[in-house]
Amino acid sequence: MIAADTSTWIAFLAGQLGWDVELLDSALSQQHVLMIPTVLTELFSDPKMSTDVEERLSGIPLVAIEEGYWIRAGRCRASLLAKGRRARLADAMIAQICMDAGVTLVTRDKDFRAFAEGTKLTLAKENA
Repeated sequence: MIAADTSTWIAFLAGQLGWDVELLDSALSQQHVLMIPTVLTELFSDPKMSTDVEERLSGIPLVAIEEGYWIRAGRCRASLLAKGRRARLADAMIAQICMDAGVTLVTRDKDFRAFAEGTKLTLAKENA
């Protein structure tokens, strides 16, 4: 199972090319994709999103938020900030839910590298 970050979903929905879009497309066809609640919220923030896209995205199973998630997400972010690393709140939430669920994150957002280096977040890699 994989989960995709907002950056990859936006590229996918726009018909852009890239290894991450190809991986997401393949995983979707095999029903091996989970939706991250934070990402779904970011995607639904687009006032121009069509009803068809909303329905398609809503049909993807959500990653469950586990007990203690909010505390772990805060601590995850704090550990990176303490090292002087960039750690946006939404990114910390996305990273933590992926770690809790044991799913690989597909993203083109380079900010997640700090999470992969400083936590147990697994990022999908090109040609993997």
